[in-house]
Amino acid sequence: MPITVVERTAAALLAAEGVGLLVLLGWQIVAIVTGDTDSVASAVALIVLTALGAAAVLGFAVATWIGQSWGRSGGIVTQLLILAVALGAATGDYGHPAVAVALAVPAVVIGICLVAAARAAGGRRPAAE
Repeated sequence: MPITVVERTAAALLAAEGVGLLVLLGWQIVAIVTGDTDSVASAVALIVLTALGAAAVLGFAVATWIGQSWGRSGGIVTQLLILAVALGAATGDYGHPAVAVALAVPAVVIGICLVAAARAAGGRRPAAE
């Protein structure tokens, strides 16, 4: 069965999110090279985690593009984690609502697209007997 437009849209948005993580990774590398970090060990750990996150999100994007359910599931979990980070960005002593909105709006949009993609994929498969 062919992949639907909503599935392709969800995959493209996930890929854009993955590219955004790669940009963040580059920024972190520049910061460590120029000495703009307080702790090199923490900066290296953050670089490794960002690289793993980017690889995962890009993997979810590819899987969603080819119609694999695990890509949609992983993408939805990623959006929920981003929403948790957005909530943290909005609260606390250093809360900044604009940052929270900038994180939350794309996560909600991509999450909605992924749920719609899952529904579209479910309509393609025959019902279990």
